[in-house]
Amino acid sequence: MKSKQLVYTALFAALGVILPQMFHVFGSVSGRVLLPMHIPVLLAGFVCGPISGLLVGLISVLVSHVFTGMPPVPILFFMIAELPVYGLMAGLLFNKFRLNMILSLILAMVAGRIVVGIMIICATSLFGITLPPFINVVGMTIAGLPGIALQIVVIPSVMLIMKKVGYQYATA
Repeated sequence: MKSKQLVYTALFAALGVILPQMFHVFGSVSGRVLLPMHIPVLLAGFVCGPISGLLVGLISVLVSHVFTGMPPVPILFFMIAELPVYGLMAGLLFNKFRLNMILSLILAMVAGRIVVGIMIICATSLFGITLPPFINVVGMTIAGLPGIALQIVVIPSVMLIMKKVGYQYATA
């Protein structure tokens, strides 16, 4: 990993811990609705590549939980899988497969939700819960629509600014 990528990876991981805390000032529900931890993870994938995106997704969730208690258990276990997938897929789709940014962003979000769905299927069968996994994933997605819209606006905007100031994106 190049030193610039390493610095950006560390910056995005720190933002993945700090940004949600800023949003939680408005109440704990703002995290589930606005999805602030997702933004630095997705940006890490776009800017630094798939490995950095994966690492930022994993590190920011774990560090945030250790130092702030957020995300709480049991949500922590789902986010440990979901966020690294977001970062990995954003990096792969945008940097390696050269898909456009919005399509990469949407497909990364879908991939993360698929992983959560698989985890919910496993958890429900393991613990005998009768609520269908599809209902959980759809409910999470509907609750997170404002955050998804925020990501679709903020991430391309940040990427455009970075491009204008001369940042060269990673190549996977």
